[in-house]
Amino acid sequence: MNSVERRLNAIVTNSTMAIFLMDDRQHCIFMNAAAEALTGFRLEEALNRPLHDVVHHQRPDGSPYPLEECPIDQAFPERERMQGEEIFVHKDGHFYPVAFTASPITGDDGQPIGTIIEVRDLTEEKAREAALRESESRFRNMADHAPVMMWVTDPSGSCTYLNRQWYEFTGQTPAEAEGYGWLEATHPDDRTRAHDAFVAANSERRPFRVEYRLQHVSGGYRWAIDAASPRFGDDGQYLGYIGSVIDIHERREAEERLALSEEQLRLALEVAEIGQWDVDQSTGRMFWPPSIKAMFGISPDVPVTLDDYRDGLHPDDREKTLSAYASASDPGLRALYDVEYRTIGKEDGVVRWVAAKGRGLFDEQGHCYRVIGTAIDITARKAVEIRLQQLNEQLEHEVEQQTAERNRVWEMSPDLLAIMGFDGFLKAINPAWEPTLGRDTATLLAMSFREQVHPDDHQAVQAVIERLLRGEKVERFEDRLAHADGSWRWISWTLVPEGDVFYAVGRDVTMEREAAQELMQAQEALRQSQKMEAMGQLTGGVAHDFNNLLTPIVGALDLLQRKGVGGEREQRLIEGAIQSADRARILVQRLLAFARRQPLQPAAVNIAGLVEGMADLLASTTGPQVRVVVEVADDLPPARADANQLEMALLNLGVNARDAMPQGGTLRISATRDSVREPRGPLKRGHYIRLSVADTGMGMDEATVARAVEPFFSTKGIGKGTGLGLSMVHGLAAQLGGALTLSSREGVGTNVELWLPISATIAEGSNAPSNPTPTSADRGVVLLVDDEDVVRASTADMLEELGYEVLEAASGEDGLALVAEGAVPDLLVTDHLMPGMSGVELAQTLRATLPDLPVLIVSGYADVEDLSPGLARLTKPFRSAELATCLAQITISNREA
Repeated sequence: MNSVERRLNAIVTNSTMAIFLMDDRQHCIFMNAAAEALTGFRLEEALNRPLHDVVHHQRPDGSPYPLEECPIDQAFPERERMQGEEIFVHKDGHFYPVAFTASPITGDDGQPIGTIIEVRDLTEEKAREAALRESESRFRNMADHAPVMMWVTDPSGSCTYLNRQWYEFTGQTPAEAEGYGWLEATHPDDRTRAHDAFVAANSERRPFRVEYRLQHVSGGYRWAIDAASPRFGDDGQYLGYIGSVIDIHERREAEERLALSEEQLRLALEVAEIGQWDVDQSTGRMFWPPSIKAMFGISPDVPVTLDDYRDGLHPDDREKTLSAYASASDPGLRALYDVEYRTIGKEDGVVRWVAAKGRGLFDEQGHCYRVIGTAIDITARKAVEIRLQQLNEQLEHEVEQQTAERNRVWEMSPDLLAIMGFDGFLKAINPAWEPTLGRDTATLLAMSFREQVHPDDHQAVQAVIERLLRGEKVERFEDRLAHADGSWRWISWTLVPEGDVFYAVGRDVTMEREAAQELMQAQEALRQSQKMEAMGQLTGGVAHDFNNLLTPIVGALDLLQRKGVGGEREQRLIEGAIQSADRARILVQRLLAFARRQPLQPAAVNIAGLVEGMADLLASTTGPQVRVVVEVADDLPPARADANQLEMALLNLGVNARDAMPQGGTLRISATRDSVREPRGPLKRGHYIRLSVADTGMGMDEATVARAVEPFFSTKGIGKGTGLGLSMVHGLAAQLGGALTLSSREGVGTNVELWLPISATIAEGSNAPSNPTPTSADRGVVLLVDDEDVVRASTADMLEELGYEVLEAASGEDGLALVAEGAVPDLLVTDHLMPGMSGVELAQTLRATLPDLPVLIVSGYADVEDLSPGLARLTKPFRSAELATCLAQITISNREA
């Protein structure tokens, strides 16, 4: 702590003014000893509490004092200084008045960071005011019983009080005498003189004295002397006059009183040891009373001149003193002669201190003809000041001794405290450095800054050193320091230069930065999730509409192919069109997978069997230059997945891996069991099958990895990829309750991991016939409902070809109307999403009257949550065989039920 800080700390600590310091929550963080004495509370009792709750929460009548009504607490939000008086409650319960000043404290950015509150006890002052009012009452009582006339004015000169003797002497009423009405009682010949003398004296705030004739109640006039003195408050404010009027008609009595008054004045000056001096500027003659001669070491009877004044001044004070005298006698300046100087006694050689005041008197032409003033010997006062200075030095010494106690802060602080040199080495550090950086003090002091600071921070540290060399204070500078275990600790510094060193306070913010980084990652994940959700909604809607368009196309092409329409060339064109339609259907499935809206049928899937069964297909797909390696862990439990969609996902990942290895390489497919104990991004806690597809291809940079799962993003070039393969796999994993993770390094390869939840059920083989078809006994009347005319017509053709009688309706409401008119369907085939009533709602309504009615829901997409698990589903587009198979499965299910 430097000397300035020590002095400021000593001033605050030892100040008789109660001082409180509030933080930005308006909680007390400091109170000095005077504040503790004033409130009765110790700092520990008020620390981190609102000051209002400690000493200002109750009014003297016992009612609570709301915080919002307290002017002290308004200084912080209003950013303005608040002053006034309030009533505090002491710890022992008694109330006492105080005067307060609450000032906001602003930071470097101009925003309020706290409040400093100064409080002064008004108990004695209020008592003095009460005593003053009592004194004024006694004064009026005494004045009314005084043997002389007395009066009081305000600062403007208006008379506010005259005692009873005035009214008895003059016969005036208060209404006639107050203000300037008292002048009406003076003799007409004296009135103007008395008025001018009073007004002049009042404007200069000097004693007033005038003699005039005053009208007696009998009608005659008697000579009176009117004398008054100006009144001033404790703060020096002018209050007006208090005066008396004395009947001096008898001259003898008047002379005696005058002599007494002169004697009283002489005694007052002698008691106050004030000397009056007068210099005649034209002749140079000077009047010094004995008291002033004594100040210059000259005997009372020795005559003096201006040379005695000049020669008696101390050499160190002569120039300033004579300059002040010259300014007072200068017509252009007419300054107040107000100076303190030392004299050297002419006769005794004693050094004395003198305080002198005076003014020059100027004639109408502006010439100074006299300089008059007063002087007082202040040698004793100066001795007291010197003693006070010595006491201050002693206090500083005591503060230095107490500094040893404050070293405990250095020892106990969890922050890094240090004295650092501009030579690049630590000069002193507190114990907190050892646990923070894992090194002992000797090692840290022996290491240079460059050895301790992270290499990436060297340039920033050098820039800070240059700022410190310019004398600037540095705050909130962060760099990394090496820990003994090889890790790095982020430290936030406050640095203050002084001489050839700078003082440093550092705080370990490593955990704070890690938390901030985690928050940033979470926010980025949220933005990505929102982006993917928006894209999913868009692509889901597009895919649904596209499926509706594909349904009549696929149905018509399928019919033409089965009917053998045309010759060989026409059949070849139909086959090509069907392949294109199938590719379009696969593309739509990928879009739905990305949008998480493909109709999944999750079940317990034997991952080991599925992966091994896909090995040959992947090997033939990737070609001879790619070696396919399958590694499946033993006793792998089943995963919750859709086998068909999972096979498509593996095939997509295999094709991506092949394209990433144009010169060949290794495609490694592995399946292991893994558990997530703590959530990691999209991965929740749980048990998973981790299906990994890794290649040794070109790899991707960080920017490409960040966008890899975005829909329509591809690095394969125009016409070589849709950009939906990886996004479809990502959507599939999310829809199954798992996640997709992706890691890649350029020149090394890429690893895609598909995390699938472990199934709670055992995988079972299907004993159902692979392609069942409905028999003639199963056929009957089908109620077909679809709002798309083309789709409905295509589906109706397929049903009629299968032997069904078809009733068509364009909406759920139209279908209900047909049934209400008497139609009794044996089967309901309906679109899912339609204007008005949905397919599910239609099925539920019909089953209320036809409980055994078989139902098939046909849709471009269908969320699992939206459909009843008891309703069969068929995804658009579909062929006649797929429709027949689905209807046959419904028939088998109804028979078993």
